[in-house]
Amino acid sequence: MNSPAGIVSGGNWIVDKIKIIDTYPQQDALANLLSHSVCNGGSPFNVLMALAKLGATFPLAGVGLVGNDPDGDWIRERCQAHGINSAALLTHPEAPTSFTDVMTVKSSGRRTFFHHRGANAFLGAEHFDFGALHGKIFHLGYLLLLDGLDQPDAKCGTVAGRILRNASQAGFQTSIDVVSEDSQRFAEIVLPTLPYVDYCILNEFELQRTSGVTTNVDGKAHLPGIRAAAEKLLQAGVRRHVIVHFPEGACALSADGTFHLRGSVRLPSSQIAGTVGAGDAFAAGVLLGLHENSSLDDALAMGVAAAASSLMSSTTSDSILPIAECLALEKLHGTRTLD
Repeated sequence: MNSPAGIVSGGNWIVDKIKIIDTYPQQDALANLLSHSVCNGGSPFNVLMALAKLGATFPLAGVGLVGNDPDGDWIRERCQAHGINSAALLTHPEAPTSFTDVMTVKSSGRRTFFHHRGANAFLGAEHFDFGALHGKIFHLGYLLLLDGLDQPDAKCGTVAGRILRNASQAGFQTSIDVVSEDSQRFAEIVLPTLPYVDYCILNEFELQRTSGVTTNVDGKAHLPGIRAAAEKLLQAGVRRHVIVHFPEGACALSADGTFHLRGSVRLPSSQIAGTVGAGDAFAAGVLLGLHENSSLDDALAMGVAAAASSLMSSTTSDSILPIAECLALEKLHGTRTLD
């Protein structure tokens, strides 16, 4: 059985190459590149980096595949610098490290992604050795962006479902996140994993695509729809909490029927540099709270506070503060009211 402490995260390991542009152009038109930077990307990389910056005092470890190239070396160097165990971060002999070109419009923070799957596409169940992995929570992401893990599995629905089942049998609490893909594949790929999931963390768009229930009306989160959609995911098998984030805040529906709400931090627009990584920062804050046995309300507060701090940089993690300072941002600026 596992140690009672630690978070292990597996899935997409990506180098994000962020370009700040003045406008997003029409096809065949030109936009001006104002600045560019390189940072961590992908669910496990972002979540573990955020946990390190939030000040997690428990072990952090990653699982995945990178290429035999400078980007793969850079990922390992970043892990080492932030105390993340990368022993289970393996090298694919041929495929390059995955990368994403992130186009961020300076005035709005809106992002567009151009992604190369690379080594992540070859990640399979054989790369997850739960006999050698130890911790309390196992977080897997992003479903729908992991070609090998999204494949069907005769016993567990998908390969990701098999991995989550194996993690559960090894004593882990399990958590998942998905990518906001514009497709109709969500129910096919996400629903089969849910009987092996304790914490299903996703945004309202992903929730709508997975459940088939409308969760956004006129560009705003629709809380009755979100609750109804979360109920469908619990009925599909989620064992503890469905946790949903959206620009106005976050909510969670628990298996016992309790519903929790938390407004997002009213961070001044002048302090918002970009939204890339905010969802993973939210997930990290929530997982930090859950790992430390905080109440779900407090875990949501940690999530929205961590997400707010991430907005102050155009990169995924550079502006994330220790959790006490994140929560101080919430007290300073207040939170939005959710009806």
